[in-house]
Amino acid sequence: MNLKEAFRYQNKLQALMDEAQSILCRDSNVTRVETTYLRKKVMAEAENETTVDIPGTEYAEQIIEVAGFMLWLLGQRESLASGIHAAKDKLPVDMDSEVSINSKRQSIAGTFKHMADLRSSEVLVPHGGTGYRFNTDGNQVSYKCDVKRVTTINFDRNVIRKYLTDMNKKADAVSAELDRCLVNAEVEYVPSFDVNDSFAEVFSAYAEKQK
Repeated sequence: MNLKEAFRYQNKLQALMDEAQSILCRDSNVTRVETTYLRKKVMAEAENETTVDIPGTEYAEQIIEVAGFMLWLLGQRESLASGIHAAKDKLPVDMDSEVSINSKRQSIAGTFKHMADLRSSEVLVPHGGTGYRFNTDGNQVSYKCDVKRVTTINFDRNVIRKYLTDMNKKADAVSAELDRCLVNAEVEYVPSFDVNDSFAEVFSAYAEKQK
């Protein structure tokens, strides 16, 4: 498989591990709760009644198998991670660093675009301002007045636009190179199941092999 497929498979392994761990973390799956109604203590002629709580999932009777399955998935994840690491070492670029830096480039480009899109404006806000004055009786009273708000661009927009163009070109070029790496880099790992298989299908196949 190539790196792109390997990352997808890695996400699948993690999702299966999360589901297995969720099953094991639910007390209703790993405990058996019996409730006995002691009716005979209050009525001699009555019989005590015992009920058992229904387990949280269908896997309550296979808890040890689920635990083993989770450890098996972890082993698969370790093997795949090793294969991914080896494949990355053969790449002409440091993929992890480039992904991180390119993300920052795209973030900076977003800031430059916002700056480049700004426009000068003039707005009149009726009665937007307040002040105080003395009336004819000598008393201080408040009054309102219109406010004119003028916004102007306070930087060289042409410079920012050039920065934006250069940043987008660099980010696009790096993204294209990373895409080529994802498709062309081979990972030495043999998948044990199809990436589209459900938890039930993968667990069932695992449990069958353990018998």
